[in-house]
Amino acid sequence: MEREKVKEREPSQRDDGSHYEDTLRLNAEARDRARNGKIVVKGKDLPWRQGRQGLSKTYLSWHDVLDTAAEDWTCFIHDVKVHSGKHRHQGGIQLFVLEGEGYTTVDDVKVDWEKWDLIILPVKPNGCAHQHYNKVPGKPAKWMAFRYNPFSCALGNLFEQVEDSPDFKGKKLAG
Repeated sequence: MEREKVKEREPSQRDDGSHYEDTLRLNAEARDRARNGKIVVKGKDLPWRQGRQGLSKTYLSWHDVLDTAAEDWTCFIHDVKVHSGKHRHQGGIQLFVLEGEGYTTVDDVKVDWEKWDLIILPVKPNGCAHQHYNKVPGKPAKWMAFRYNPFSCALGNLFEQVEDSPDFKGKKLAG
């Protein structure tokens, strides 16, 4: 795989110690969110969104849900209609099955699951390719994912879309 060089950032022109002050401010804001951020996220207030992986509802996210006491987590529900898209990442994510029954392929190995099961995606250096299937299309099959973002960052944040969900009709985006 050939790597593409990314444009380097401009060096900071500030020499007044403000980087340190920014760090103190950001850490204080994170502590304040932990103390005063939202404790309950109401599912009824959240939209379902159709994306490349499938239909999902996001409860926590490092990039668009910023008012909770748990800023370092991503948590979402995935409603598997027929099958999800297929993607690859290093793993380390847990999926708790809320409804239905289905199976997941992890590097082409099929594992069955049903309501109340926990699916644990293994941590692997080059990631694990996986896809989720509903065994009874027309009946709900839903799981909730939990991802600790600092762990994913430490692993290198590999994330590659391999195949889109059959329900996705949107614009194709890069990787």
